[in-house]
Amino acid sequence: MPSAAQTVPVSKTMLWAGRILGTLAVLFLLFDAALHLMKPAPVAVAFAQLGYPLDLAVGIGIIELVCVVLYVIPRTSLLGAILLTGYLGGAVASQLRVGHAFFETVFPVIVGVLVWGGLFFRDGRLRAIFPLRSDRPFT
Repeated sequence: MPSAAQTVPVSKTMLWAGRILGTLAVLFLLFDAALHLMKPAPVAVAFAQLGYPLDLAVGIGIIELVCVVLYVIPRTSLLGAILLTGYLGGAVASQLRVGHAFFETVFPVIVGVLVWGGLFFRDGRLRAIFPLRSDRPFT
């Protein structure tokens, strides 16, 4: 098994698949962050339903933007993915807490899969650490 310092080569197909998945996640997250910063009526309604004061929207939007920027920069993309996982986990917990519908609860998980899937396909180092298959027997 390759060490963490070694990388698994990235084919053009995997690279583009990673870019597409990552771009879909980034576009949604940027749109979401922009809405938090602008605080239109639907955001105010959502915050009220979740039991959060609307004053938190700008701070949440800034945190989300910082995480997305870290994810987009290749050198810090792993840190960005980890931070986005925490952010999206908080979104899931907020939805579960108030008993929202299934899709509203699962959507942050889908975005998280896009984030990690995009990074997995783009970054050979991540695939070296977490290979989809291995010749080593599971013990």
